[in-house]
Amino acid sequence: MWQKAPNLTASLKSKMKSNAKVRPATAAMLELATLMFLKSLAEEARTKAFEGKSASIRCDHVKDVSKKLLKKARG
Repeated sequence: MWQKAPNLTASLKSKMKSNAKVRPATAAMLELATLMFLKSLAEEARTKAFEGKSASIRCDHVKDVSKKLLKKARG
């Protein structure tokens, strides 16, 4: 399992349509937002697993919670 999140700069550059540069502060803010989203996803999946009386988080817990969190993240 990964100890830290992967660097998002390479994936951002591959998805960009222009040759715009991503400043280090912007890349850091994107990584921070991603980490915060993953943390909230893990916490919600853990509570969903405990509600189902399961000791471990399974993929169905993450799928159920991800729909709700993505709607909340969009606004």
